[in-house]
Amino acid sequence: MTKLGKISTLLASATLALSGAAAFAAEHTLVISSWAPPTHNINARMWPKFTEMVEEATDGRVTTELKLGIAPPPAQMDLVMDGAADVSIIFHGYQAGRFVTSKLIELPGYEGSAEAASVAYWRAYDKYLKDAEEHRGVKLIALHTHGPAQLHTAEKIGNLDEISGLKLRIPGGVGGDVGTALGATGIKVPAPKVYETLASKAADGVVMPIDSRKGFKLTEVAPHMYEMPGGFYRGSFAFIMNEDIFADLPEDLQTALENEVFGEPLSREMGKIWDAGDVQSVELTKQTEGNTITVAPEADQQKFMDLADSVRASVIEEIAATGVDARAAHDMIKSEISAY
Repeated sequence: MTKLGKISTLLASATLALSGAAAFAAEHTLVISSWAPPTHNINARMWPKFTEMVEEATDGRVTTELKLGIAPPPAQMDLVMDGAADVSIIFHGYQAGRFVTSKLIELPGYEGSAEAASVAYWRAYDKYLKDAEEHRGVKLIALHTHGPAQLHTAEKIGNLDEISGLKLRIPGGVGGDVGTALGATGIKVPAPKVYETLASKAADGVVMPIDSRKGFKLTEVAPHMYEMPGGFYRGSFAFIMNEDIFADLPEDLQTALENEVFGEPLSREMGKIWDAGDVQSVELTKQTEGNTITVAPEADQQKFMDLADSVRASVIEEIAATGVDARAAHDMIKSEISAY
């Protein structure tokens, strides 16, 4: 064996030994269920960051184990409630009617980063939205949103009118409301199925965050991005945990997680990761042959603002029907993002 080979072997052995020691030192292991592709930032950066925060807050007494593909995205809430996994990320829009107040952060018109919006979202939840008790049955440990969602298509789109009649993969929630208002034919498939849906020509495009150009390989199947400043919508995500698993942790570990990880700290970090993903995907798009970015002209921006006003009014009325002060919560989110 060469000298370099011996050094590599020793380093690998040391890494394994350290990993084993860390795992052995942990008293509790949280099983994570993740539905995103292995290379997506949810798995590449979000879960590692969560694990880092948990281990740091508990001095290594709590760690995690990541499992992929246990269940599809819409099943994650029930999966955690039933105890088949301890922790997961859910996308609220996959379950129509179950999470109404989450549509507040999805509205178009917020100007700011995913980090700022995620912090504002958690604060508005803590003051207003939690009264709706939409996450009953699980422990809510973070809320976050991606950056402004944009239109990604197989054929280049030059203006807003060209969207009418297109078959677009659109999520539930406000994204679906916006798609309908634009005259698109909505195709609902979970995010992990987007690539094959576009590759098979079952859809003309998709409305998703810019991060997806890398995370879901849209540069290969939807090379053209039509960018609306401020985005067409923002997605709403939650980190959730099994209530019994949390209750079974020693009280000092519960306190450490509540004070140092759960809530605003974790929400903030997840927003940061979405922002970084957007930057990476823009650079990838610029570097990939055949990919284009078209910014909506001013006339289209004004037209969309008028359409967004109608969607916003309808959603705020829908949320108010739950008993939540939707107008105050909306104003708080806008104010918090602006001041962040």
